[in-house]
Amino acid sequence: MFLVQRLMQKLRRANNGFLFVGTLLLFTICSFSIHFLEPDHFPTPFDGFWWVMTTVTTVGYGDFYPHSVVGKCLGIFLYLFGIGLISVIIGKIVDRILAYKRKKEEGKLPYRGQRHFVIVHWSKHSELALQEILNNDPQAEIVLIDTMERSPVDHDRVRYIQGNPSQKQTLDMANISQSRAVFVFADDTTEYNRTIRDTAFIDGKTLLIATTIERLYNNVYSIVEIMDKQNIDNFTHIDINEFIVGSETISQLAVRSAFHPGTSKIVSQLLTQHRGEDLYEIGKLPHWSTYRHAFDELLAQGATLISDGSRLDINRRLNERIDDDARLFIICDHLTYAKLKSD
Repeated sequence: MFLVQRLMQKLRRANNGFLFVGTLLLFTICSFSIHFLEPDHFPTPFDGFWWVMTTVTTVGYGDFYPHSVVGKCLGIFLYLFGIGLISVIIGKIVDRILAYKRKKEEGKLPYRGQRHFVIVHWSKHSELALQEILNNDPQAEIVLIDTMERSPVDHDRVRYIQGNPSQKQTLDMANISQSRAVFVFADDTTEYNRTIRDTAFIDGKTLLIATTIERLYNNVYSIVEIMDKQNIDNFTHIDINEFIVGSETISQLAVRSAFHPGTSKIVSQLLTQHRGEDLYEIGKLPHWSTYRHAFDELLAQGATLISDGSRLDINRRLNERIDDDARLFIICDHLTYAKLKSD
């Protein structure tokens, strides 16, 4: 028994490739051996392999078993060494699975997908953005970059990358070059988890990250949150697609609600998918020559055309021609949008 224990200890330390190949070779030899020893009871080598596997896994169906003394000796050999060997292999497989899961939770594994969304920094704003993406697109995958020891989100479509987002290695692990868009949210904490109030310092960190992203991956659509609108001028040397000024938006919306009660509810509904009427984007159909054609046809189907890109003056441009690359935004419910997309 001591020798068997020593052997098992050596097997646990053995190279995985050598262990798997050696085990497969041993089981193959035993399968052919029992077939040649007792061809009447094991008509094919596969029957022998079936008996070997049910023996070493201690399943023991009893449909095949040795009858001769030599065959039983082979069975005893499998009891002593085969069961221990398969236990070591199963243990190594379980260890690999647990190690993979642990590395995934710690953000140590690179992401290889494409057309995903990248979110830089974990905060309340980024959490809301993540939930909105998941609710809006059931196929979308998200990669979150932060410096926390473990992922703050447990979701099948969310991957976590741990690291400094201003370093190329971290951004490459998130496969940002193949992403659909990247969100850089303001981070008001230091590496020692202390909260900072200086907006210049916070936006300076954001500027460093945004500069790295635009310098290395200028083809990626970038959306950046800044704390102070006056700092936007400091971003002019890089091509940021969109800026979000959180505090300014909240203040303006609050004032609008005071003068026009219900404004915040309307904006919230349009920005939150699957809650009544929502804001969607559609492409130009070939038979639409002017905005009026598009407006009238969409209205008849229950959708309201409100803008082409950021231009909200559709009602004054109804007789103008629509460009083929126009980005038309409409307001409608989810069922209407789904019908328009299927047509």
